[in-house]
Formats: sequence, structure tokens, C-alpha cells
Amino acid sequence: MTALHPQTRVVHPPVIEPVGSRPVGVPIYQGHLFTLDTGGDLAAAFQGPDEAFFYGRMGNPTVRSLERAVTELEGGAGALAASSGMGAISTVLTGLLGAGDHVIAQTALYGGTYALLQDLAGRWGVDVTYIPGDDPAEVAEALRPTTRLLYLETVANPTTHVTDLPAFTAALQGTDVITVVDNTFTPLLCKPIEHGVDIVVHSTTKYLSGHGDVVGGIAVFADPDVRRRVWKHSLDLGTTAAPFAAWLTIRGLATLPLRVARQSASALDIAGRLAAHPSVTRVHYPGLEGHPQHETARRLLPDGAGGVLAFELAGGREAGGAFSESVRLIGLGPSLGAVVSLVLHPASTSHRQMDAASLAAAGIGEGTVRLSIGLEHPDDLWADIEQALAKAT
Repeated sequence: MTALHPQTRVVHPPVIEPVGSRPVGVPIYQGHLFTLDTGGDLAAAFQGPDEAFFYGRMGNPTVRSLERAVTELEGGAGALAASSGMGAISTVLTGLLGAGDHVIAQTALYGGTYALLQDLAGRWGVDVTYIPGDDPAEVAEALRPTTRLLYLETVANPTTHVTDLPAFTAALQGTDVITVVDNTFTPLLCKPIEHGVDIVVHSTTKYLSGHGDVVGGIAVFADPDVRRRVWKHSLDLGTTAAPFAAWLTIRGLATLPLRVARQSASALDIAGRLAAHPSVTRVHYPGLEGHPQHETARRLLPDGAGGVLAFELAGGREAGGAFSESVRLIGLGPSLGAVVSLVLHPASTSHRQMDAASLAAAGIGEGTVRLSIGLEHPDDLWADIEQALAKAT
């Protein structure tokens, strides 16, 4: 090649690939374009989620590293990272459902998931049957010829209802119904695919990244063919994760076991103190013996019940709102799973889409308060909770 003009050189700087060494961490491949050698190579790259990289929406090395890491974490066959938790959920549901299909979903769901199902019902005619999630016989009773999907949460948001995943997946044996489980609350603590689940979704915004500086989501698949089907749909939706967000999540994964163990232990401590407080009428935490699904939690979550709990205040909506606004160390915010503790009043925020009847059916009271426990010392957290309870009651 002849000598290049300066204006050409600056457009084509040398790309250095490490030879004889390798980076300790996963690099950020921020660029969205890759070139290939032949037209055949480029054509082949369009064929699936694990082919050569050529365009960021179709795949990126940093994003794929995250997908493979979480695939191994969940024991799946492959994953698809998305731009948010709702991006992952939306991609899965709209990629697998069509007009007239039937979905079975548990009553206690994350508010965004409930809103999406309501939207699909109104616009596509997707019929949704809500079940309490207490008895697998509910699934058999709700099944129809048009049933395509069962949607559950390992630990429900915010009631902490624990679903007996092995029993519910067993109820679908012999059918083509796909089971989707939101495992956001319990990474490491539970692996739904080991219990017969087909797809596991996470908001990586929460525990997987863990530092409150990322928005992202991921879906892990037990069946590579189902993953490919959803991948094709994701290209049209454009819900692909960004490389920098994927890199931050990979960084967060390194401390996930340490964070989850500490947060679970602290949550159990705080839940016990709340249960003994006169202003609290009920505490929702699977680690407490009085929890309705405590025995199920002991089987599914033997290493800890997670860092999220909820409790009821006698003063109802007014008391719940007052408590949330009275904390000082704990932040008033809509997320969870971070290194800092956060509080939320679901009825007026995360589950605002639900009317009074829907809230009651989901087990969410007007005075329900959700706490996500971080890495602070439990004594410091309790001091803040105690002064907020005094103000709220």
C-alpha cells in the first residue's frame, strides 16, 4: 500500500491486539462496528447470537462476556443482555406471545411486569389468568389450549411470597408451556433452571451490578432454540445492552457472593427487630419462621433469603408514606440490591398502576413499606428505622 495522506491516517489508527499477554479484566469494546474479511463471513454473522461481531445491536464482545458469565451463574444454555430489566422482560414476552395467546401469572408481580401484561391484554388480546402461586393445582386449573406461558417470581416484589418452583414446573410436564421466572431478588441463592424453569430474567440494575450505577437486564435460556427465537425478535425491538453498562455489571459480579451473603444476614437481623416492634403489624421476609412459605424458602434458598423485606404499618398509607420520608441514612428510592439501603412505599410508587382491588389481591397493603438492605452495619440501619417509625406512628 502506498503512503497514506494524514487525513486518511487519523481515520485509520492502528488497532493493537495483545500478543503474549491478556487483560486481567474484560475490556470495554465501546465501538459498534467490526469489519470482516469476506462477504460470506458477513452473511454468516447475521445467522445467530453467537456468530462473529459486526454491528453492536447484533452482538458485542463485552456484552457477550456478560451474557456468558450470567449463563454460567444460572446454569443455562445462553443469555441475552438487554438495556433494562423491563427491556429483558418485554423482549421475552413480546417475542414469545401473539394475539389471542393465554398467560398464567402469579398475582404478586413487579408493577412494571403487571403493567406490561395489562398492555398486551388491551392491545394484542393476550388473555391473562392471575393465580396466588400457593398451590401448583392452580396451574392445572388455569391451563387452556391457548396457554403459552407461565410467569412467576422466585421471591415476589414486594410481598416476598416464595413460589415452589419445582412443584409448579412439574405441573406443566407434558405441555409446551414455557415457564419464565424473575430471579432478580435471589441471584446465587436460587437457580430456577435447576428446578425446570425455561427462562430466567434479571434486572441487572439490582444485585448483579450492585452499585446503583447501571441500568440493564438479562434473560437466560435453558433451550438454545428458544433463545435464538427471542434473539431474532430482540433485533427488531433494539433492546440490546450497551457495552459500558455491560462492563460495569461484569465488574459488579465479582463481589456478588460477598454482597448477597452480607445483605441476607443483615435483612434477617432487621426483619427480626421489626417483627418485635409495636408499630409493625406484619413483616414479610422468607427467612422468618412465621413467613407463610418459610419451609419452601428453606428448600429453595438454603444459603439465605435475600436482602429485601417488607412490613406493614398500622397507620396505613399515611404511615407508610411518613416512614419513607422520615428515614435519613436509608435512601428513599425506587430500586434495590445496591450497596446502600433503600426504602419504598409500593402503593404510591412501584405498584401505582394497580387499583385497590389489585393491590389487595397481590397482598400489598396501603401501609406496606419495602426495604432493600445494603452493606451498612445493621445497628446503624436499625437506629434510622427506629426514629422513622417513631415519626410515622
